[in-house]
Amino acid sequence: MSAKYTLKVVSDFASAHTLRDYPGACSRLHGHNWKVEAEVEASQLDEVGMAVDFKVIRKAVKKLTDRLDHYYLNEIPPFDTLNPTAENIAAHLYRGLADALNDERIRVSAITLWETERACVRYSED
Repeated sequence: MSAKYTLKVVSDFASAHTLRDYPGACSRLHGHNWKVEAEVEASQLDEVGMAVDFKVIRKAVKKLTDRLDHYYLNEIPPFDTLNPTAENIAAHLYRGLADALNDERIRVSAITLWETERACVRYSED
């Protein structure tokens, strides 16, 4: 059996959006205090005994969320054309984090995006 380490960091950001073509109140301007859980997997450790330093993951997540924090999402790429649903935001964060972190030893395994304290979406790729 091979080892697998899963590391998780939690971050947050605030933003506003409107959902295009949504048949309800969320089609009007509203905001959220989003919580982001980023999970990274590794099967081996480095010479220090770490999969990856939590600081590295936190910094990469912050770089992505800073581009969304306190913005009206419908006005910034890719959400100026892509509907800024929780699902699309989670996928966007996943791909951005994977571009920043994935290498021969570690890979992003999932992003969980909490829209409220009782509702979230988890995005991953095979």
